[in-house]
Amino acid sequence: MRERGPSVWAVSAVMAAALFWSSSYAVTKQVLEDVGPLSIGAIRFALAALLLGVMVRLNRHRPARPDARQRRQLYLSGFLGITVYFILENIGVDLSTASDASLIVATYPLMTMLLELVVFRARMPPLRVAGVLLATIGAFLVVRNGVQVGGSSRWLGDILLLLGGLAWAGYNVLGKRASAGQDAMSVTYYQTLAGAAGFLLASLLEAGDWRMPSATASSLLVYLAVACSVGGFLLYNYGLRRMASSVAVNILNLVPVFGVIGAVVINGESIRPAQAAGGVVIIVGVVLSMIERGQGAAVKSDADEAECAETTTAQAESEAGPVPDESEAAVPAARKAAEISPGVS
Repeated sequence: MRERGPSVWAVSAVMAAALFWSSSYAVTKQVLEDVGPLSIGAIRFALAALLLGVMVRLNRHRPARPDARQRRQLYLSGFLGITVYFILENIGVDLSTASDASLIVATYPLMTMLLELVVFRARMPPLRVAGVLLATIGAFLVVRNGVQVGGSSRWLGDILLLLGGLAWAGYNVLGKRASAGQDAMSVTYYQTLAGAAGFLLASLLEAGDWRMPSATASSLLVYLAVACSVGGFLLYNYGLRRMASSVAVNILNLVPVFGVIGAVVINGESIRPAQAAGGVVIIVGVVLSMIERGQGAAVKSDADEAECAETTTAQAESEAGPVPDESEAAVPAARKAAEISPGVS
C-alpha cells in the first residue's frame, strides 16, 4: 500500500529551486558580456564549493562520511550535472537566447523519465509515448525558430542545450542512487566539489581572455553561486530525497514559465509566436507523459526502482558497515523511496 505523497515542504523546496534556476539563464546572459562561459562556471561553482565546505564543517549533525564507492558515484553525478551540463548550458545560452534555453529545459523532465524507464526497464504506457512525441515536436519548433531568427549559431546553441538535458538526466538518476545515508547538504557539497574541479580545468582554455569583471558582473556571479548553486541545489536535493525523481523534475516544468518571464524582464527579449507555440507543446507533452505516474501504471516502475535502490544500498552498507541513526533529513534514499512513492540540476 502506498502512503502519503511528498510533503508541502518538499514540493515548496523544489519549486523554490525552479525559481532560482530559471533566473540563471537571463543572469548568465548578462555575465557573458564580461566573462567567458567556462570561466563563469569555474567562478560560480568554486565559490559554491567553498561555501558548502564551510557549511558542512559547521554542521554538527552531519552523517558519516560516504565510503569510497559512494563518493565516486557522487563525484560522477556532480561532474555530469554541474561540469558537463553547465558547460553545455553556458555555451548554449551564449550562442542562443535565454528564452530559448528556458523553453528547451522543459524537455529535461522527459529525458530523465526516459532514462529511468531504460535503467529500471519499466513499461511505457501509450500516454507517455504521446507525451514523448509532443515534447519532441515542441523542441523541434523552438530549435527551428532559432534557425530562422538567429541563424546557425542560435541553432547550434539550441542543440547544445538539448544535449545538456541528457547530462541532467544522468545527474538525477545517478545522484538519486548515490545519496543513501547522506543529507542534502553533504550530497550537494560532494557534487559541487567535483563540478568545480572540472570547471577550473576547463576554464584554462579561456585563460588568454581573462580580465577583471565589472562590478555588475561580479555581483551577478555571486548571485549565481549563492542563490542558484548553493541555494538551488540544496533545495532541490532536499526535495529529491523526499519524492520520486520523476516527480521532482516534473515540478521543474515551472522553470520555462519563470525563465521566459526573466528573459523578457531582465534582458528585454521578445517572444515570437512560433517559439511560444513550441514551448506550450513541450509543456503539454511533458505533463501528458507524467499523468500515469500517479496511477496504477506507475506502481511497477516505482517498485522496481525501490528494489534496485535497496539492493544498491545493501551492497554499500555491507562494504562500509552500518550507517548510524540519523534525522529524517538523512534517512537513506532507498528506504524513503519505499515509504513515499519511490523514484535534473
